[in-house]
Amino acid sequence: MPSTLQSIQIGKVITEGNPGTRDPARHQWTTGFYKSPVDFPVHMGELGIDGDSVADALHHGGHDKAVLCYAMDHYPRWNEELPELKMGPGAFGENLVLGEIDERSVCIGDQYRLGPCRIEVSQPRQPCWKISRRWGLSTLTKQVTQSGRTGWYIRVHEPGQIQVGLEMSLLERPHPEWSIARANEVMFGKGRDPMAVEELLSLTELADAWKADLS
Repeated sequence: MPSTLQSIQIGKVITEGNPGTRDPARHQWTTGFYKSPVDFPVHMGELGIDGDSVADALHHGGHDKAVLCYAMDHYPRWNEELPELKMGPGAFGENLVLGEIDERSVCIGDQYRLGPCRIEVSQPRQPCWKISRRWGLSTLTKQVTQSGRTGWYIRVHEPGQIQVGLEMSLLERPHPEWSIARANEVMFGKGRDPMAVEELLSLTELADAWKADLS
């Protein structure tokens, strides 16, 4: 069953907060985390979506993490657990929101056709402190990690114009045993299985940054 592109989000880099406070929920930061949905076609290239910005190029963006994807089905669950936050597309800094798939059904190295674009799954999203800072909830990054609702990054091998409503179809699945969910379990689970780590590290499609953190 093909997935459907439900929403596209882009955002500019902004600086906000109080530079004089020690409160981690209010300190000054510069971020491209805030994303807003767009209802018009946009170009998706090898380094991301036109109009979208990255503040920390050392840890975000680049060929391996050109675009961040998230499952549409996760928002109702978040809104059950944290109704006061009213989360929707863009809540976690994601660029593409996809229906009918999630971390359990997407695998490392998957290649998909999305309109004119050919994309490849490179790694799970590794939740960081910025999720908690964005929402002013100190436990949220940990909740995202423990829930497994992390999202995943893609490479863009063939750029092109995309728009909401496009179907995304699977072209290749070289590692059906390595879902995003399983990779998350290896990275974040209690007690890493050395054999599983070695196997995951052997995947040529896995992003170098993820390999470095596993090593």
